[in-house]
Amino acid sequence: MSEVILSSQSIRKLLAAGNGDSALLYLCRAAELSDVATGFNEARLECAAALLRQLGLDESANPRFQQPAQRPEYTEEDVRRQMELPRSGFRPLVGEVQRCMGRVLNTEELKILLAVVEYLGLPGEVVNVLVHYCVERSRARGAGRMPSMRMIEKEAYRWADERIDTLEKAAAYMQNETKKNTRQGELCRLLGLTGRRLTAAEERWLQSWADMGFADDAVELAYEKTCENTGGLTWKYMNSILERWNAQGLYTADQVKALDRKPAAAARKGGYQRHGEAPSPAMLDAAKQMLEED
Repeated sequence: MSEVILSSQSIRKLLAAGNGDSALLYLCRAAELSDVATGFNEARLECAAALLRQLGLDESANPRFQQPAQRPEYTEEDVRRQMELPRSGFRPLVGEVQRCMGRVLNTEELKILLAVVEYLGLPGEVVNVLVHYCVERSRARGAGRMPSMRMIEKEAYRWADERIDTLEKAAAYMQNETKKNTRQGELCRLLGLTGRRLTAAEERWLQSWADMGFADDAVELAYEKTCENTGGLTWKYMNSILERWNAQGLYTADQVKALDRKPAAAARKGGYQRHGEAPSPAMLDAAKQMLEED
């Protein structure tokens, strides 16, 4: 068997997720072994695979559905027919969704709900959990209002693409999302971002740093350097610092400070650059930093 090489970023994502099943499945696939080698039953295997897709660690995963604009057009007659089918679970689902959202759905919203069930193929009980999840997420973000059906539809496409089509997979997905949101909240407090809702771009920055696996003190140090050089929180500048540290394998403040001390120690010992010599990595980093500050 050939040697298996795992990237540090993949390892950090798996550690952050804290799910042993998904980690074992990832190792099996990295070693080009069959999923059967995990010894999991079908349900357990599907949950582990769904989490890998969510973490962006399933290279074979591709969107299965076109965007909402490309879905079939449902009519009022389609909705009425589905509501009147004697064994259809659509009518009870509509009742549950309306109770969760605290209002009656209009015709267009019923069409969206029907598309989620028929076109995306999500079971009624999973859709019910999905709607409750979207409502609770809006409350946690301090939105002050219920999510629209368009927002719920967008999340439904994500669930369908990631094969979250059982209650077990939905539970695993929401658990991982809770961990991600908790870490984002911790980073917000470190950066003093309280009392307001983050923009979508800010959430992406924070999630990227969380995925890299930086310790709190490293994030604080990067923030201090950013404020010293730009006068405040400049997202792109701070991201350039953290990306450089990530490439160097530096994830704590002590590791960063230890590397910073090495060039200074070398200089005290006469470690200057001679004419004609290629610049050292440390010197290249310093030059890049100076250019960025300009």
